[in-house]
Amino acid sequence: MQSPSDFPSPPPGCPAHNSGQGIPLYTQEFARNPNAFYDYMRHFGPAAPVELAPGVNASLITDYAAALHVLQNPDTFVRDSRRWRALNEGRIPRDSPVLPMMAYRPGPLFEDGARHLRLRQAVTDSLAKVDTHRLTRMVERTATYLISQFSGRGKVDLIADYSQLIPLLVFNDLFGCPGELGDRVAFGISGIFDGVDAQKANEVLMEALIELVTLKRTQPGDDIITYLMQHSANLSDEEMIPQIIQLIGAAFEPMSNLIGNSLRVLLTQGGQSEGPHSGGLLVEDAINDVLWNSPPIANYATHFPVQDVDLSGSKLDAGDPVLISFAAANTDPNLSTGRQTLSKRAHLAWGAGPHACPAKDPAMVIAVRAIERLLNELPDIEISVLPDDLVYRPGPFHRALSALPARFTPARAQERATASYVSTARTVGGHRAEESPAAQKGKFWSGFLSWWKG
Repeated sequence: MQSPSDFPSPPPGCPAHNSGQGIPLYTQEFARNPNAFYDYMRHFGPAAPVELAPGVNASLITDYAAALHVLQNPDTFVRDSRRWRALNEGRIPRDSPVLPMMAYRPGPLFEDGARHLRLRQAVTDSLAKVDTHRLTRMVERTATYLISQFSGRGKVDLIADYSQLIPLLVFNDLFGCPGELGDRVAFGISGIFDGVDAQKANEVLMEALIELVTLKRTQPGDDIITYLMQHSANLSDEEMIPQIIQLIGAAFEPMSNLIGNSLRVLLTQGGQSEGPHSGGLLVEDAINDVLWNSPPIANYATHFPVQDVDLSGSKLDAGDPVLISFAAANTDPNLSTGRQTLSKRAHLAWGAGPHACPAKDPAMVIAVRAIERLLNELPDIEISVLPDDLVYRPGPFHRALSALPARFTPARAQERATASYVSTARTVGGHRAEESPAAQKGKFWSGFLSWWKG
């Protein structure tokens, strides 16, 4: 390994030269140019010291082979964050913004061994019951509804008005949520996602999910919640809530970012100019480009070594968090000559090993159909800012655009689908909708159901 004196200068805004401080992943500088940070981190070896939030240190794996080794060796690297030494010793701020993503909750994401297998099997078997044709129709009608909300304006933010809302509506449908209850679920998810009134949003979400589980116990349906309840794993109510929350978390942020980042690729590379199927960049190719080069979850899959480990020269201490940089591993220079010969699915955006994403096939269906419907409905859509002016949301885990402003020829009134708007003054989960952006998003489920039923 090189000594620190051999390293190139750290990227702008990186205080890595300060003694004892990891490379920060939560700054706007990192969000602006993460690849420059990854290039700098590689000089530390396969794992680099990073700071996920103020006072929260970890190691980040940037090497493809090392990432696979960690992901595929659950006996040495476990997911149970109750082993987190700094947290157990009181050295992590209790209000740290990364705790919701890293602190232990009962569920497959934070379990290992037989318990993980039992909980994961319930999820994979339940997802397998979702018919692809039904899911396709669900996405297409959801996309049609959302497009009808802005097609007459001639302009849109494809993040706030489209890619963030598609997962909300599709998963409310998959969960079998009735109107008012689905509004509260959407309010809770959006509030946590937006970071606005997050505590209130979390309370509304938890109350809504408890009511949803109680409802499905007495009124089962053809939906994922019912499938989970009826699974041979015999999940208790206490196990159901974490399962649902982790399903939501695994679907909402990654799906929104995958759709948004793929639209950025299509709209900045001109693939949409001749339509998604005729000579331009194919939708599937744009999605594959994102999964390789700009994965929606860039750094995550937190592991904890059960003992001190030497990983090809990088020392990893027992009980200290080790994260996988899917983004850095996928762009590992050691793969530069071999990526062309690898399978299109050899990227690590879906993870690998026992905790690999169980929902990649339905996720692809949702992303492809959502993007295709948008491009077919608005064939002349184009971004309305220079590509270099696009801004990404800061944060250690995701790769997410703050906005993707676009313009197009407005549809005439008679060409637009009839939309049923819900009053912004309606009450959602005990809170008035105009109080926050989350509440305004929360109205969409009832609005969609009204529109769909005519």
